Amino acid sequence: MKTVVLDIGGTSIKSAVYQDGELSDVQECASDAGCGGSCLMQRAETVVRCYQEKHSLGRIGISTTGQVDPVEGRILYANQNVPGYTGMCVRKHMEEVFGLPVVVENDVNAAGIGEAIFGAGVGERDFLCMTIGTGIGGAVFLDGRLYRGSSFSAGEFGAMVMYPGQRDVKEDMFGGCYEKFASAAALVERVRRVCPQLTDGRAVFASLERENVRAIVDDWIGEIVNGMVTLIHILNPSSVILGGGVMEQDYAFHGIRESVYRKIMPSFRNVVIRKAALGNRAGMYGIGAVAEGNGSCLAYRSDQSGCVRH
Repeated sequence: MKTVVLDIGGTSIKSAVYQDGELSDVQECASDAGCGGSCLMQRAETVVRCYQEKHSLGRIGISTTGQVDPVEGRILYANQNVPGYTGMCVRKHMEEVFGLPVVVENDVNAAGIGEAIFGAGVGERDFLCMTIGTGIGGAVFLDGRLYRGSSFSAGEFGAMVMYPGQRDVKEDMFGGCYEKFASAAALVERVRRVCPQLTDGRAVFASLERENVRAIVDDWIGEIVNGMVTLIHILNPSSVILGGGVMEQDYAFHGIRESVYRKIMPSFRNVVIRKAALGNRAGMYGIGAVAEGNGSCLAYRSDQSGCVRH
């Protein structure tokens, strides 16, 4: 039975057909998320209808930005990047529109599940998955289980308070927090202050010969490392998997890994730091596995318990 899978982000919707651990007919379109949650759902409907015209579909799997209640398929919280998305019952809406069973999961959790089953997390039982992009997201796997927390919102790595003196929750809930200093967006913002023509991560890393740019990048790497050292010391994972387009930059990845090993206690240095293996398709693989409920390999149980098992 084929599943259409959508990975909904603030910039784009990636989509594909998932069946038996394989993706086909992979596509991508703009999400227009800034127009709001209702507009985003209309875009998602259009994507699914396009697949319905070509494939016999049995399920819909949705990996999405925002904190998600996977039991109800509801958005618990979404920031200002998607106005009006908080509280939206995505599963109910899509099931009413298409008459197909729908599963909904947070995008980083879905990516972590994908890496656990098919990618860099295969064989790992205690690992962290961190994505560094516009913000910073995380997924925690403990003893082979996706750890959700008491209200399905565990893994908000980006909300770690790093600079309490800059925190004013009335102005910005994420003021002084990790993602304000360690995200790819934070890096680009800092670089643009001195080199306005460098408007994205690729341009930044292509300009490392400039001493002022390299100094900013090195300081940004230090910000990432500070958070990772904290997480490693708290959770003692066997592995940390780093995702997000910026991690394709060897200078960033190797700089982070080498610095983390220098800064953690010797008894924690068994941790393996590796790149995500599935790139920007990890969320689609993960939500496909959730929807399919495949128990023949390392799989995410479809009873919503969050268990990952062999």
